[in-house]
Amino acid sequence: MHDFYHRINRWILTVFAILATVVLQAQIEIIDYEIQPTPDNEFTIDAKLNTRGEIRVGGFDPEEEEEGKNLKAQFIMGQYRINLGYKRSDWFEVKLSPQFSGIWGQAGGTLSLAEGWFSMKHKKTGLFAKIGRQVLEYDDERILGYDDWTMTAPTHDVLKFGFEGYGHKVHALLAYNQNSENIAAGTTYYSGGIQPYKTMQTLWYHYTTPKSIFEFSLLGMNIGMQSRKTDDPDSMYYQQLVGSYMVLKPSIVRLEGAFYYQMGKEEHGIPLDAFMGSVKLQVKPSDIYSLFVGYDYLSGDKYFAVPSHGGLGLVFHDKVRGFCPLFGSHHEFYGAMDFFFIDSYVNNFTPGLQNLYAGAKVNPVNGLNVNAAYHFFAIATDLPKMKKPLGHEVEVSLSYTFAKFVRVGAGYSFMSGTETMEKLQRVSENRQLHWGWVMLSVTPTIFTHAWNDKKKQ
Repeated sequence: MHDFYHRINRWILTVFAILATVVLQAQIEIIDYEIQPTPDNEFTIDAKLNTRGEIRVGGFDPEEEEEGKNLKAQFIMGQYRINLGYKRSDWFEVKLSPQFSGIWGQAGGTLSLAEGWFSMKHKKTGLFAKIGRQVLEYDDERILGYDDWTMTAPTHDVLKFGFEGYGHKVHALLAYNQNSENIAAGTTYYSGGIQPYKTMQTLWYHYTTPKSIFEFSLLGMNIGMQSRKTDDPDSMYYQQLVGSYMVLKPSIVRLEGAFYYQMGKEEHGIPLDAFMGSVKLQVKPSDIYSLFVGYDYLSGDKYFAVPSHGGLGLVFHDKVRGFCPLFGSHHEFYGAMDFFFIDSYVNNFTPGLQNLYAGAKVNPVNGLNVNAAYHFFAIATDLPKMKKPLGHEVEVSLSYTFAKFVRVGAGYSFMSGTETMEKLQRVSENRQLHWGWVMLSVTPTIFTHAWNDKKKQ
């Protein structure tokens, strides 16, 4: 009996020893996994391929209608980009993004460098610097944004530096553009380059914390434009923009508001005195759907005359009161048909804009997004013999993500314009405008590799 108990005890001790060894080994593996250092180097290659087909009916110059021209436009356009990225630990990063964009069948197209920059940051102090061709996205992207819908996706040649930490962000932007070396032509710069401005200095401040229901930003810009006066082409004119963007987000409600004011002189030397304000309320009762309503007001010029023959005429004015939203993502704000601020009014006249809108976003199943919105557009100023309403626009779009990097989308927009819209935008006399599109987006990660530096012996 004594031997039996002795054997039992040995078995129990053996089992406990085995279990202890397994648990200890698992803990060692977990600890080794957790303390595995971040790789010293990381290199990635990914691609972005957007292909979109569009069809438009209406919205053409009435004179073309009278000539009996085909009032349909249909085409396919593409944006094809490859991104090369290198990251050194947590302090150094490089990105190069060559890109081709154009219409299918087009003789040329555009081959360019979409992005090309390097950045450095100091983790302990929060200081950073980034220099080269880069994307500028700030706040709701109304003033500085990445309007990728245009397929050219505007970027900026700029030096960006600042501080980020403890809920505060301070960014400074500096840019100086030239068409070429201009050894013979001097230092003039005209808007045939990647950006319409010659110089730009911007200061942006943002405050928020993870648990805060309130955040706000302050923005100040100074933009230098080459003179367009034929008798003084070498001069520079500077315009300034100042403003603020605020967000209040308690519970399921999100309230956004912004105000910006423009002053200084535009490129013809005429003083600027323009402003804009916006407010948007969004309610998201669940992850399945959300509702929103908002209003935008952009000031406009009042000096306008309509000649007796029915055309458009402009009279000289001592101030420009038409607000320009500069380098924002206009497609996101002023209607999907892009009649405003991407496609300018006739003769570049700017009577301002009022945009009252409402809509909903629905995610009925995983990967599927459906958006619908209504816009009522009107000019902001009183013009002789014209009413303020421009028309109504209804838009619906949906997208479905098949895989992590494959997404298909489609949309349709309809606008019923007014006589004012017909005259200011030179749209067709029947004022019934239709536009539809289908787009395929493929964004695969092609290659990624991480490695550590060889340790010195």
